[in-house]
Amino acid sequence: MTFPSEDMALTQMIVTADLEKATDFYTEVLGAELYREYGGTSVVLRFLGNWILLVTGGPPTEDKPQYTFAAPQQPTTVTRAWTIRVPDCHQAFDELSARGAKFVTAPKDWGPEIRAFFTDPDGNLIEISQSVRG
Repeated sequence: MTFPSEDMALTQMIVTADLEKATDFYTEVLGAELYREYGGTSVVLRFLGNWILLVTGGPPTEDKPQYTFAAPQQPTTVTRAWTIRVPDCHQAFDELSARGAKFVTAPKDWGPEIRAFFTDPDGNLIEISQSVRG
């Protein structure tokens, strides 16, 4: 086996305080595809060719004895962020806002890029960013 290899995939795991609310956000606002649900404690989604695993918090287990899973306690302290590169930041802002995304500000033009930030229900920060060619 070679690590990494083309037959592997990366999954982003997000611990959420409310699985139903997070699932609704990622499917209805972002447009992720619901792939599978596991007993009310986790949901697997496909988004832009990637896997997202939404999980509820929980105590340590035998395979991770010193780690507790918990949703963010301070939603304005960033411990995770994503950037979604978009062809038109203003258009993406309008579409996502119409679907219920709560943006921090309207898109800001920084010269080489235009970007805007919004959060999921647990406060995880998501950026949309447009590269501007000069």
